[in-house]
Amino acid sequence: MHVKSVESHYIRALLTSRKVMQRKCIDLENEIRGLLKVFGVKLPMRLARGAFDAAVRDTIENDPALSHALLPMLQARQMLMETFLELDRRVRRAAREDAMCMRFMGIPGVGEITALSFKAAVDDPTRFKSSRTVGAHFGLTPRRFQSGEKDNPGHISHAGDTDVRATLYAAANAMLMRSVAWNSLKAWGVRLMKTKGRRRAIVAVARKIAVVLHRMWIDGTELRFGSEATV
Repeated sequence: MHVKSVESHYIRALLTSRKVMQRKCIDLENEIRGLLKVFGVKLPMRLARGAFDAAVRDTIENDPALSHALLPMLQARQMLMETFLELDRRVRRAAREDAMCMRFMGIPGVGEITALSFKAAVDDPTRFKSSRTVGAHFGLTPRRFQSGEKDNPGHISHAGDTDVRATLYAAANAMLMRSVAWNSLKAWGVRLMKTKGRRRAIVAVARKIAVVLHRMWIDGTELRFGSEATV
């Protein structure tokens, strides 16, 4: 059993605080949306960070009773949003001030949250004898059902840290779907997407990203993109 360092616990506390504030903001937004639906008002599904407050105020400004009920919730959401933004700035600043996280962010799709979450969760890279086991540690390998002559692979095991697994999945999705920089890992994921489907390909790339991050940490190397012709 690995006992994480005090530094790792501090980082995880910062990441958890940020995530809690983010969830509370989303919960309040959903509650406000639900209350407005009762009165026949349906807000757009996607609103920019500062546009939600303005959209709700424009909707309820001519209804004193509705304003009386929803304005306190809107003010509470605004306070939570300001707290979340401050925690988000602290997390990103901590990642940018860490040399290893900056090296991790050289991988397309890997941002401050993914890099810092992975570093805090692994803590000591030498506790893994092989980089291949890191993906299994975070639940990104298929679980198997074996009984007699049956040997059926199922969905991923979902073992380990849920938050780290989610950030790795998000990084893989960003690499495959949004990043314009090509490398051998993205090329492999795109080929896999054509045969296995989008979700399986993203999980496979997320597992590979975990392996590459650990190997970079152990060797002290940068990501090698490979030649453009090969990709």
